[in-house]
Amino acid sequence: MNVLILEDEPRSAERLAGLLRQCDPAIRVLAQLPSVAEGLAWFAAPGQGPGQPGHPDLLLLDIHLEDGTGFQLIERAQLTLPIVFTTAFDAYTLLAFKTNSVDYLLKPVAPDELAAALAKFRTRHAALAPDLTALLRLLGQLPAAPPPSPAYKPRFMVSSGTKLRSIETADVAYFFFADKATWLMPRQGSRVDVEYSLDKLTELLDPDRFFRISRSFLVAREAIGTIHAFPGGKIQLELLPPPRQEVFVSGDRVTPFKEWLGK
Repeated sequence: MNVLILEDEPRSAERLAGLLRQCDPAIRVLAQLPSVAEGLAWFAAPGQGPGQPGHPDLLLLDIHLEDGTGFQLIERAQLTLPIVFTTAFDAYTLLAFKTNSVDYLLKPVAPDELAAALAKFRTRHAALAPDLTALLRLLGQLPAAPPPSPAYKPRFMVSSGTKLRSIETADVAYFFFADKATWLMPRQGSRVDVEYSLDKLTELLDPDRFFRISRSFLVAREAIGTIHAFPGGKIQLELLPPPRQEVFVSGDRVTPFKEWLGK
C-alpha cells in the first residue's frame, strides 16, 4: 500500500510514518509534505497520476497546513483518492465528513485508531473515495481557519509509555521549549511532551488565556504568580508551578504583554 502524508508538523509527520510501518511493514510512505503548494507540485509531477506506480492508495491529510487547508488541496488538485483527515480539533466540527465516508483521526493519533482506519480502508476501499462535489460544498460552508471559541483546543492527548491520557486545556499552566522538544506543564503533575510547536499552539489556544511571552514560553494567565519589573522595561515572571529556569518576557513583547494583562 502506498501512503502519502500531508502534515505541517515534522514531528507529527515522522510519528505518523512510524505508526504506519508498525501497523503494516509493507506500507510504503511515498512522501511527507507540509503544505498545499508542495502537495500540488507532488501530484503534478510525472508518474504521480492515477494508475502510476507513484500514485498513493491512501492520503493522510492534515486539515490545517502551512499555507492553507487540506480542502484547498483537494479542490485544486481534483483529488478523488481515499483520504483520512487528521486534526487537532474535536469531532463536532467534522461530523459532516462522516456522511461522505471520509474518516478522520484526532491528534495525537492513537496507534489503535490508525490501525482501525487502515482496516476500514482495506475493507471499504471503493467507499472511502471522497465525494469531491460534497467536499467542495463543505469547503464553501466551513471557515478557512478555526473559528473563535468554542473551536480553541479544549484538551490534549498525551502519551506515557504505551498509555494515553487526556489533559484539559484549563488544567495547563504553560508550554515551553527545551531539550529539542515542546513540553506541557500542567498545574499539578509533571511535564509531558506534546507534538506541537509553540507557534502551532499559539494558533490553537485562546489568546485571552494564553500569551507567548518569548520564543521558549507560552503561558496561561492563571499560571502567572509574581511579576517583577526592572529598570529599562525588563519583566521577569514567577510561574506556578515554578520552571527550572528564570522566565523573562522578551523585550519586543513587553508592551503587548502589559496590554494582554489589562484585558
